[in-house]
Amino acid sequence: MNYGMRCHDICPMGTADDVFDAVKGNGINQIQLALGKSISGYDFNYGHYSPGFGRMIGRKLKERDIHVAVLGCYINPTNPDETMRRAEVRKFIEHLKYAKAIGADMVGTETGRYSAAFDVVPYTYTEGCYRLLLKSMREIVSAAEKLGVVVGIEAVHDHTLYCPEMMRRFLEDIDSPNVEAILDPVNLISAENYLNQDQIIDSAFQLYGDRISVIHVKDFIMKDGAPEFAYVGTGLLHYETLMKHLKRDKPYIAMLLENSTPQRYHGDVEYLQKIYEEVHF
Repeated sequence: MNYGMRCHDICPMGTADDVFDAVKGNGINQIQLALGKSISGYDFNYGHYSPGFGRMIGRKLKERDIHVAVLGCYINPTNPDETMRRAEVRKFIEHLKYAKAIGADMVGTETGRYSAAFDVVPYTYTEGCYRLLLKSMREIVSAAEKLGVVVGIEAVHDHTLYCPEMMRRFLEDIDSPNVEAILDPVNLISAENYLNQDQIIDSAFQLYGDRISVIHVKDFIMKDGAPEFAYVGTGLLHYETLMKHLKRDKPYIAMLLENSTPQRYHGDVEYLQKIYEEVHF
């Protein structure tokens, strides 16, 4: 495994030097970087990118031996407000240029909900919403192909791609080598299916395991009948099921801890690595 963390879980927003010094100081050399959540004093909305700025970020990362596994640009590609949807698509496409400059493996996003306020609404699960996702992503993927950058797509149980079967369909419909999957097992778990989590994880690898390039990892507990975040190893997630697939098919994959803390990170990595080493497939 290649372990890492989300940059904005490591330290507050600050200058690039301050933030990347904090990453290095905590002994972390791989991150998911959401520029707008970590770097202060700059507008990361559409229209402000320059190659010089991108190279500056890339140089500061390289000086500290920090690798960006995912450049996070988590947009809502199914926003029903057309003006807002278009703005988010433009922002994502511009982040493809940042990725190229800083050497990130991919630019990542979830697949959104049919709500300008990002509420959970029934229409998200419809064919119409799925078609809107395809409209947004085809424009994004066309740009990614021209720039030679990978787009990372993450399924979530209450988003447009809400299950492994929908992710498989999406990958077939998009039909591009520039699209890979980010797998967060907890994000596929809901109140309705949490007792079948082994089947959910197995299905993800069976249906699109060949396209999984990054793992997000956290844990969950059930509270008031719904899944709620928990730190690694303190909840109900069956890590053995996940690690079995990774050990067999995805050695050295990037595994990024979500909602962790610098104080927990190294202990959590030891916990995960022990499971990885002991699991059999």
